[in-house]
Amino acid sequence: MALLEDKVVLVNGGSQGVGAGIVRAALREGATVAFTGRRAELGEKLAADTGATFVQADLSDPAQVRASVERVIGVHGRIDSLVNAAGLTSRGSLLDTTPEVFDAHIAINLRAPFFAMQATVEHLVARKAPGTIVNIGSNCAHGGPPHLAPYSAAKAGLAGLTRNAAHAHRWDRIRINDLNIGWTETEGEDAIQREFHGAGDDWREKAADALPMGKLGQVDEIADFVVFLLSERSGVVTGSVIDWDQNVMGTTD
Repeated sequence: MALLEDKVVLVNGGSQGVGAGIVRAALREGATVAFTGRRAELGEKLAADTGATFVQADLSDPAQVRASVERVIGVHGRIDSLVNAAGLTSRGSLLDTTPEVFDAHIAINLRAPFFAMQATVEHLVARKAPGTIVNIGSNCAHGGPPHLAPYSAAKAGLAGLTRNAAHAHRWDRIRINDLNIGWTETEGEDAIQREFHGAGDDWREKAADALPMGKLGQVDEIADFVVFLLSERSGVVTGSVIDWDQNVMGTTD
């Protein structure tokens, strides 16, 4: 049987990149899928291609976060699983990050998952139904490079939030886990490399040559892992913050 047969899954930030990969993987595994995104053209195209339900939302606004959960429940009758995949990766160090950039990172990378989880868990508790949540974190939660200071702070907060919420709702049979992904090949990463690092068309090949496994993280591989964590095949696992990367955190040469 498909891993997510008869489940309703909401993927926040599902219009492109890792989120879109998770939308496709969840559909393949039998789920009914809804996803949010800020840009209508991207969301509508993916919805047309896949049959998933697109809900346009600016996740920096907590009211729109809650409204998107309520919209999915209204359309599909319930939500069984949530994935928080929206992410902002603009650059900023401790010394050059403005309050506006810092607030933008907290809004998307931490506050949006918090209130999406709040609305989803309220719904699951009211139904007395089990559920699963996966937060897409980052290995920057361990500290990160100097140019990702606000991003690292927000992702560290997300890891702590995951553990806190998982502990609080373990008796409700709501399993909540975090996947700390490493450097991943996405459309968004391509734009970031070009805008902030002056990368050329060959940046992927150069990056792959410098990595232990000879490639960047791949969206489809991450999506398969997320589907596993959403499914009953991942058993009783909750409150786990899993490093999904080819660099081993805490080690040195």
